[in-house]
Amino acid sequence: MGIVERIALEHPVVQAGMGGGIAGARLAGAVSAAGALGTVGIMEPRAFIAALAEAGERAGAGKPVAANLLVPFTKRSHVEACVGAGVAVVVLHAGRAPGAVRALRDAGIEVLQTVGTATEAQQAIADGVSGLVAQGGDAGGHLVGVADTDETLAAVLKVAGPVPVWAAGGVADAADVRRLLAAGAEAVVAGTRFVLTTECAAHPGYKRALVAGTDTVDTTLFGFGWPMRHRVLVNAATERWGEGPRAIGAVNRRTARLGGLLPLRLMALYPRLQHAAVPVFTAGPALEGMPDRTLGVAPLYAGRSVARLHDVVDAADAVASLTRRTSPESPARPPTPQA
Repeated sequence: MGIVERIALEHPVVQAGMGGGIAGARLAGAVSAAGALGTVGIMEPRAFIAALAEAGERAGAGKPVAANLLVPFTKRSHVEACVGAGVAVVVLHAGRAPGAVRALRDAGIEVLQTVGTATEAQQAIADGVSGLVAQGGDAGGHLVGVADTDETLAAVLKVAGPVPVWAAGGVADAADVRRLLAAGAEAVVAGTRFVLTTECAAHPGYKRALVAGTDTVDTTLFGFGWPMRHRVLVNAATERWGEGPRAIGAVNRRTARLGGLLPLRLMALYPRLQHAAVPVFTAGPALEGMPDRTLGVAPLYAGRSVARLHDVVDAADAVASLTRRTSPESPARPPTPQA
């Protein structure tokens, strides 16, 4: 029995756990209520506890909810929050955390690690994860993958054995979901499609930019305090500074430890202080309620699928657009890997 069956997930579709406040309780709860897996992104611990509880209430009885933990920012209190909330799934991203894997699995939680290569997949399996998320380089947000999603999925499946693999990156519609399921994924993760929902806390201007946008860049420009690659929509900052001059990259790398020490609640403050003329850009996204000027200096995370997405819809409609003919009894879905 695979993870999808163990958590009684109606549709093999997962909303990516975008951090910085983008994927909060409203979005995650609505996605789970619609039969897919909603994911709450990491936040400051107190807000995280409240968001997990609210997401569960919005999802309704018997509907699984997930949490996403960015390893460089994860503290024991985040792990305890996931256990206390009784989430069904935790996805780890941007690093290994064997201790967290053990604690979460001991609590009966399914733990998946986001990986971009076969080697990373083998390391995660050695850490004891329940499953893997194979992220392609066409995904939006912070990247571990380089090759496209189909190639990454194939490489990870070769070493995964009985460990279930979910696929992430470049997912816009049900055809993408069917293709990746047919290629061996147990479930498919979408991010940009869910930013373009009424329940997502992204700034309205961010959503409008996604609807109109086609061009993304793989960069480290928005890496002050967290110098990890990320795919974003082109904006004033990227147009002025490109993918990130060498000097900016050096500064970002030197501040890597700083990011994990600063409270996550400050994430919403950083974009308000940034200016396109000063190349010090953090990972904090443009959220609803922020000044419009932040759209030019905050990362507008987007995958390559953005070129095929042109509307803002309710989360339930986004789930429907991804799940046509992808129910568990669909012949397009391969057999679930045995755990």
